[in-house]
Amino acid sequence: MKIDRRGFLVASSSALVLAKSQLAPAANSQPPEPLEQHSIEAKKVTVYTTADNSNHRLSATDTLAFKHLGQPMETQICVFVDPAKTFQTILGIGGALTDAAAETFAKLPKDKQQEALDAYYDVKGGIGYTLARTNIHSCDFSSGSYTYVNEGDKALQSFSINHDKQFRIPLIKQAMTAAGGKLTLFASPWSPPAFMKDNGDMLHGGKLKPEFYQAWANYYTRFIKAYEGEGIPIWGITIQNEPMATQTWESCIYSAEEERDFLKNYLGPTMKKEGLGDKKIIAWDHNRDLVYQRASTILTDPRAARYVWGIGFHWYEPWSGGEPMFDNVKLVRDSFPGTNLIFTEGCADSFKAERINDWKLGEQYGRSMINDFNSGAVGWTDWNILLDETGGPNHAKNFCFAPIHADTKNGRLMYTNSYYYIGHFSKFVRPGAKRIASSPSRSQLLSAAFVNPDGQASVVVMNQSDQKISYYLWLYGNAVEVSSLPHSIQTLVF
Repeated sequence: MKIDRRGFLVASSSALVLAKSQLAPAANSQPPEPLEQHSIEAKKVTVYTTADNSNHRLSATDTLAFKHLGQPMETQICVFVDPAKTFQTILGIGGALTDAAAETFAKLPKDKQQEALDAYYDVKGGIGYTLARTNIHSCDFSSGSYTYVNEGDKALQSFSINHDKQFRIPLIKQAMTAAGGKLTLFASPWSPPAFMKDNGDMLHGGKLKPEFYQAWANYYTRFIKAYEGEGIPIWGITIQNEPMATQTWESCIYSAEEERDFLKNYLGPTMKKEGLGDKKIIAWDHNRDLVYQRASTILTDPRAARYVWGIGFHWYEPWSGGEPMFDNVKLVRDSFPGTNLIFTEGCADSFKAERINDWKLGEQYGRSMINDFNSGAVGWTDWNILLDETGGPNHAKNFCFAPIHADTKNGRLMYTNSYYYIGHFSKFVRPGAKRIASSPSRSQLLSAAFVNPDGQASVVVMNQSDQKISYYLWLYGNAVEVSSLPHSIQTLVF
C-alpha cells in the first residue's frame, strides 16, 4: 500500500492512508534484553496511540525512560506488569477470508487491492495478521447458497471446489503471499448440504441426519485435500459454526451430546484415517454463554476429548440484552487447562453507513480482545476482513461492519477505527508471544501484556473513560508515566 500521509476518515466515503513511520514497530538493532529486573531501568518505552477526537491512529506518540518509583501511592494510578508470570502462548491474530470479502476485493482497482493486503498482512506498513478463517461452501456472507457436490451425492463423487476458484482461493493465496508466505488458516462449515439434513434445507437450522454422519465427515477431508491441492494449507477446522443458532441463513443444530458423538465416532476417526490427524479440531465455535456446558460435555468424554485441539467462541451473547460473559471463558480455562481457547468470530452487526466513524466500534474490539486474552485465548479471529459499502454482500441481508469497507462504486477504501484497535494487538503481539501478568489500579483502564519471542514486551492499555488519565507503567519498582487520552488505546513497546 502506497503511504504518503496520515489522517482519518472525515466521512464514510473518504479513504485513509497511513504513514509507514507511524505504523512501524519500535526499531531494535539488537535483540531486546530479557525482561529481568536489573535491565528494566535501561529500557526505553515507545508509546503507540489511537484516540478519539485526534489524528492519532496507531501513531508513535512518545518515547519514555523507566525511572525508580518504588511503592506507588493509592493516588498514583498504575498498570502493574510482571514478566515473571507467564501464561498462554499466542497462536495469532487475524480475520476471515469469506466469499463476501473475496467478491468485494475483486471489485477494487489493483492498487486498492494491494493497499488492503498490505494494510492487513504487512507487519511494518500494516497490522500484521497471521491467522485466518474461511467457510466450507456457503455461509451468509456469500452471494448465494452453494455446496461442493450435486444434490443427493452421498458418495461425494461430484465434489469440486471450482466455485471458490473464481474469488475466494485467489484472495487467500494473495493474503498468504502478503503475510510472508504463511497464514494459519482454519475452516468452518455453516451447514451440510440440504439432502443430508432433516429439514431438507441448508438454511433455517435443522439437523444432520444420522445416516449422513459418515458422508459429512468425509466432506471435511475432501475440502482439506482439495484446498491443499490448490497450494493452501489448512491448519484446522471447526466442527460447526454456531451449532445452537437457528438462522435464516446456513445453519445446523447440534446438542452438546450430538456434537460430541459426531466428533468421536465419525469426524475424528475419519480425519485420522485420511491422514489428516495432525489437523486441529475446534469444538463449539459459538457464543460465550453456553461455552462451559459444551466444553464440559465434550472434554469429559475421553474418546471425544482426544480429538479436540481447542474450544472456539464468539462474542454475540449480548443478543439477549445482557453483557459479554468473559468469566465463562475463564471457567473453561480453569477447568480444562490443557485445552486451547480461541476466539473464532466477532463483528458489529446491523451495518449503517452513518456509523462507520462510530468510536464504539473500535472500543468493542478493544474490550473483547483484552478480556479474551486475559481469559486465556491463544488466538483471536475477526469476521470478514473486507465488506462493501452496504455491509455485504450477504444473501440473507445480514449486513455487518468490517474493519475496512470498500466503496466499490468509487474504488476507495474506508477504515473504521476497529482496524486500529485490532492493530494495537496484531501488530505488536506476534505468534509465539507469551501473555504476562498485567493489573490496572483503576477500572477506567483495561490492560493486557505480552512478551514476544524476541524478548520485546507489548502492553496494551485501553482508556474507556471520558477523561484524560495519567498512569504509571510499573515493573519491578521502576515506572514510566504515560498520558492516556479519553477513549483511547495504547500499546507500550519496550
